[in-house]
Amino acid sequence: MADLQAIFDDANGHLALGELDEAIALYRRCVELDPAFFDGWHALGMALLKTGNIKEAIGCGLQSITLKPNDLLAWTSLSQMYVRAGNIPEAEAAKGKARILSLGGKVVKDPA
Repeated sequence: MADLQAIFDDANGHLALGELDEAIALYRRCVELDPAFFDGWHALGMALLKTGNIKEAIGCGLQSITLKPNDLLAWTSLSQMYVRAGNIPEAEAAKGKARILSLGGKVVKDPA
């Protein structure tokens, strides 16, 4: 998966330079290559949010929490996405999950 990491790194470089369309295209390629690539979904969602593609960003955010349900950053980002969409109840719910994780709790118990 060295190619995947190289594409992801290139996408991050474009993001750092403010080249959002280029970054988004590369992040999309990452998740096409590996649909279970959490970092790709999370980065794609945040880049889409920056470009105002809120509905699609939320979809990426939901994929992120599906892949890593106990990831604090994923829940925090999803909450931000819902706020931008004006969906305050969902934003508050996601924020609550982030709060649980920030206190050391778990949203989903680890399998035994």
